Amino acid sequence: MSPLVVLILAVLATTYAGPIVRLAAAPALAIAFWRLTLVLPVTGGLATRERSALRRSEVLLMVASGVLLAAHFWSWIASLRFTTVASSVVLVSLKPVFVWGLAAVWLHEHPSRREGWGIGIAVLGAILIGVGDARLSLGALGGDMLALAGALTAAGYYVIGRRVRATVGVWTYATIVYAVAALALLAVAFARAVPLVGFAGRDWAVFGALAAGPMLVGHTGMNYALKHYRATTVNVAALGEPVGAGVIAWLGLHESPPALALLGGAIVVAGIGVTLTGRGAANGGDRAS
Repeated sequence: MSPLVVLILAVLATTYAGPIVRLAAAPALAIAFWRLTLVLPVTGGLATRERSALRRSEVLLMVASGVLLAAHFWSWIASLRFTTVASSVVLVSLKPVFVWGLAAVWLHEHPSRREGWGIGIAVLGAILIGVGDARLSLGALGGDMLALAGALTAAGYYVIGRRVRATVGVWTYATIVYAVAALALLAVAFARAVPLVGFAGRDWAVFGALAAGPMLVGHTGMNYALKHYRATTVNVAALGEPVGAGVIAWLGLHESPPALALLGGAIVVAGIGVTLTGRGAANGGDRAS
């Protein structure tokens, strides 16, 4: 399947994560833990077919990526308790800015001029969505800070993914990173006495929906795309998430977006289009698909 098609499907699969998290009463740690754990039997089974020979440096990088992913999920899901879906998802989606800097320093990757314009346009649209949805309260500010932490940790996760996916198969990478993230969240939950079981049926339905769509299709699809596209390109495409999440929150949670947010959404989509039509492809052959 075309990497571009996979990337588009992955972004679409992530759009409902923010809205449905709001339907769960379980703690943020439990939500993050189960969305990772429930997907492991699938990724693990597929990883056995790759039989990748891993170097020590690759394993260490995947462990670091897993810890960053755990921190990202916890901070982002926790942010949804204090601020709106649109504000949280938009702030997390500012990660292309951080990815750009990290990738330039560590991977020596720089977007083309067209991609740079696309990134700038998309981020401007995301900022407009956030401004249009702003809340002037201490509670919302705390949620916004958590969401920003989610952006920083996600940036590290994606840049490491870009580096490791050059040589490691997607299912092997996903299984190790997701397992490390789940174990990190399990340790934190144990240390803080946060329950991971005993939830209502609706909570388990949310866990399963997050694992099947945003995790298995969304995150794994983006990890697949990292083999073919620069980390900045993948993350700009991911800016489509707040647009879709805002629509779902509007229809399902009755969080009506203001006119400025609608304008921002249109600008985000335009920026994504400019970026993806730039010279963002990585390399042709895919030895470790």
